[in-house]
Amino acid sequence: MEEEEEPLSRMEPPKIQRLSESVVNRIAAGEVIQRPVSAVKELIENSLDASSTSVNLLIKDGGLKLIQVSDDGHGIRFEDLPILCERHTTSKLSAFEDLQRIRSMGFRGEALSSMTYVGHVTVTTITKGQLHGYRVSYRDGVMEHEPRACAAVKGTQIMVENLFYNMAARRKTLQNSSDDYSKIVDLVSRFAIHHNNVSFSCRKHGAVRADVHTVATSSRLDAIKSVYGISVTRNLNEIEASDDDPSTSVFEMHGYISNANYAAKKITMVLFINDRLVEWSALKRAIEIVYAATLPKASKPFIYISIVLPPENVDVNMHPTKREVSLLNQEVIIEKIQSVVESTLRSSNEARTFQEQTAGQSSLSRTNTTKEVNISSTPTGSKSQKVPVHKLVRTDSLDPAGRLHAYTQIMSDGHHERSASLNAVRSSVRQRRNPKDSTNLTSVQELLDEIHSNCDPGMLDIVRHCTYVGMADDVFALLQHNTRLYLANVVNLSKELMYQQVLSRFGHFNAIQLSDPVPLKDLIILALKEEDLDSECNDDNGLREKIAEMNTELLKEKVEMLEDYFGIHIDEHGNVSRLPVILDQYTPDMDRVPEFALCLGNDIDWEDEKNCIQAVAAALGKFYAMHPPMLPNPSGEGLLFYKKRKLMDGYGEENIGDSTGSDVVDNKVEYELLSEAETAWAQREWSIQHVLFPSMRLFFKPPVSMATDGTFVQVASLEKLYRIFERC
Repeated sequence: MEEEEEPLSRMEPPKIQRLSESVVNRIAAGEVIQRPVSAVKELIENSLDASSTSVNLLIKDGGLKLIQVSDDGHGIRFEDLPILCERHTTSKLSAFEDLQRIRSMGFRGEALSSMTYVGHVTVTTITKGQLHGYRVSYRDGVMEHEPRACAAVKGTQIMVENLFYNMAARRKTLQNSSDDYSKIVDLVSRFAIHHNNVSFSCRKHGAVRADVHTVATSSRLDAIKSVYGISVTRNLNEIEASDDDPSTSVFEMHGYISNANYAAKKITMVLFINDRLVEWSALKRAIEIVYAATLPKASKPFIYISIVLPPENVDVNMHPTKREVSLLNQEVIIEKIQSVVESTLRSSNEARTFQEQTAGQSSLSRTNTTKEVNISSTPTGSKSQKVPVHKLVRTDSLDPAGRLHAYTQIMSDGHHERSASLNAVRSSVRQRRNPKDSTNLTSVQELLDEIHSNCDPGMLDIVRHCTYVGMADDVFALLQHNTRLYLANVVNLSKELMYQQVLSRFGHFNAIQLSDPVPLKDLIILALKEEDLDSECNDDNGLREKIAEMNTELLKEKVEMLEDYFGIHIDEHGNVSRLPVILDQYTPDMDRVPEFALCLGNDIDWEDEKNCIQAVAAALGKFYAMHPPMLPNPSGEGLLFYKKRKLMDGYGEENIGDSTGSDVVDNKVEYELLSEAETAWAQREWSIQHVLFPSMRLFFKPPVSMATDGTFVQVASLEKLYRIFERC
């Protein structure tokens, strides 16, 4: 018999071998030069490091056939040409410690070397004082011939031809030359508005006109205008921020952001950190959150930001293409910039203009006349990426047609209709103050620090980017986040949000003026009676009176603190006349005022400052939480409560409510009570949708406990549902 082959598990392990230097360099080159725009970025940065005042680009076939970058910088010395394109040769640093003080954009010495491994590179250069220049070609990091003397103009010209000629798979994926050329134009435009003291031009090979052409100017706005057009610059607001506290962060920020009148199909964010063009997704998301709460539907902002930090606070060695950097104390920087953007947008609302539109009316088309390449509205990739069906999100947070009530509420009564326009509601809801120096009490700051440190990042992402679907029942709301559906306890969420807002607005409250001041004593007595009913015990009225008098006198001693810190006004007669505004456009359920008054008298530790402030804030949070109204929900089975009842003959009062059906339900409905209940429940759902969740997206920091205490419960995942139905 023939011997059976040994199983694979018994075969000899593959031998580890050292790759040749050529293979290593080619692999590294594919990582550094990912597509033509990567090579263009490296060459422009080299030109700027050479103190150029003019940078000109010539592109053929999206950069695959030819990339030519010419500048008027200081040039390259003749003796440096032999090692110019070798890996890790650079004039920017000599020791690793130099990275902590690096100010140039290049530092690794990999870019030119990588280009020689995936293309044909020719360098022509001349330095100051020379009678002629030199031209030399490179391949695989070395010169193909000795430098040859030639006529040249000041500076350096680098040509990269036949990019990815030896990488067939990469070249096939980059056949759309117009797509790559638009990316190059977008890149040059970004450099042009930041380095406004340098003139830039970029044109296609064979074209007469340049698609980007700027001249050196001292005005940043003029540079933006020459690239993106007047339609952008006339809607920009200047922003500035800084922090010179070394214990938190040291930075300066200057930039321009679009106001509420600007409209585009996609966001344009140009970010430079220490003159380096980078991407910072966390900052972009933070700014988008502010804009989403301010701008009308489908509007995307234009943002230009330049941040300057000490070099030692920036780690530039994070990404093969240097596209990303890491900053020290970046959370503090994001928070300060987000605050400046929010305050600037709020102030710009005074000059905001709207185009009103009725339901069903087609949206107005907007055409912006720009140059040949429209940078502000054209996506960097012309081909739209197809989303897999099992990841398709079907609910639009800005489109009310996708919400639950659009399917369950077939007809709406006339008294539910609201005349206030959505624009007015959005504007008033978003006009929130953001006091910075609210108080000098260290206990308040300690409580706020505890909120920040106890914030769950996963839950925070859900809160910031969720879509409100509708109310599932009296307590839980349905939320969609990406492809997942969640049940969220509205009472718990609103209670915690109110608590956090009380501490954030500490000492800075607007007031809710009560039409008739209410005696504290009467409120506390009423709350005590309700407690006695719940516990089925009947204490005498004298004890209640005594407890109410003691608590009233105690609170009258604290009136100054309650008004200054929490906006609760109690007059000299012990009457409550004003309550604080914790969220704009929201008034708490006044049926819960007695319970709140009793809580202030009984549950507060007035001796310890931190415990006192925390307890009062918690009491306000409980009072202002969006509890279900006292009247039963008139939809569904709750309607039976409002139908008049008649007792059958032969049954006494002791049989009322008996489960045997002893009482007969008449068809007559108590319409006055029913109308009051419908109004209360409709107002609550409106507040949840238009006040609670927009405020949560801006301000709420969910504690870690909410991930496990049932406040958020995942009920469905689109991917899992598809797996289930695929098996059926």
